[in-house]
Amino acid sequence: MNEILAIVLGAVLSWLNFVLIDIWMGLPEAPGVRGAKAIGKSIEKRDGDLGGGYFSGNIVCSPDASAGTLLASCCYFAFHSPAGGLIAALFVYFGNRICADPGYAGTTGALTITILIWATSYIGLSPQNFIVGIVIAILTIQGLYHPLVSKLIGKMARKMNRKVIEPE
Repeated sequence: MNEILAIVLGAVLSWLNFVLIDIWMGLPEAPGVRGAKAIGKSIEKRDGDLGGGYFSGNIVCSPDASAGTLLASCCYFAFHSPAGGLIAALFVYFGNRICADPGYAGTTGALTITILIWATSYIGLSPQNFIVGIVIAILTIQGLYHPLVSKLIGKMARKMNRKVIEPE
């Protein structure tokens, strides 16, 4: 498979993996960990979507599906097998507990990307494609124009029936 095409496909699959899991797990609804509220409010002040801001804040402050996706891809590559992805999922699970994060988005992301890497290996994708892909995917959420990205995430969250809950 063409390497550029493989990286693009890895980026798309990684982006869908972590964004859909994080939305499904409720990251745009409320700040789940310390710091996420400040980031969400800052993005909202810059004409962004509060739900998308909470999403960004939550993935900055705790190992959610983006971190799980990246770690599982790296461990799958390092161990040359799905066992690496499973080990990464275990470490992400412990990381969530250390952060007092009540969710399991990071662990779920690590497990699902391990399955995706294994399944797509039959069409020529490798863990390396997913490592580069998730870095690109995270960059599209955290490294570009936050107000615009937050609106996209907010729109997706509303489509998935997630509503912003204002913390007290």
